[in-house]
Amino acid sequence: MTALRILVDADACPVKEEIYKVALRNEVAVTIVSNSPIRVPQHRLVDRVVVDDGFDAADDWIAERAGPAAIVITADILLADRCLKAGATVLSANGKPFTAGSIGGAIATRAIMADLRAGGDQLGGPPPFTKVDRSRFLQALDEALVRLARSSAAARQSR
Repeated sequence: MTALRILVDADACPVKEEIYKVALRNEVAVTIVSNSPIRVPQHRLVDRVVVDDGFDAADDWIAERAGPAAIVITADILLADRCLKAGATVLSANGKPFTAGSIGGAIATRAIMADLRAGGDQLGGPPPFTKVDRSRFLQALDEALVRLARSSAAARQSR
């Protein structure tokens, strides 16, 4: 069984500090993936990967490494879909999970919004990130790590 790890689509991620806090407390490796250098803590469990600035380079790097032992943190719906298909647990920065049951609706909404923007509609952006979002994220990440650790331990015992 592969060791648990957290893969972070980091360029616009507002919860990196929270990720470090939870990951280090749980002794789980974190990989921060971005198109430009981002400061990360000097710790044996924290790794930084800077990909080239090609279209979807960070997404491709993450998706290639996503799997059942990974938690992926991203706001990118299409990346979330790819990672879910690889068996990963996927969380948005506000703590809401992407699931097999919710990803289709999210992709459809994304397509509708893109069509509206292409038609010239002024839609605004996402709602502001709040303390409640940060708190929900911390709880969701903790819960995901506990769930994956339990399933990993159960898989090892069944061998």
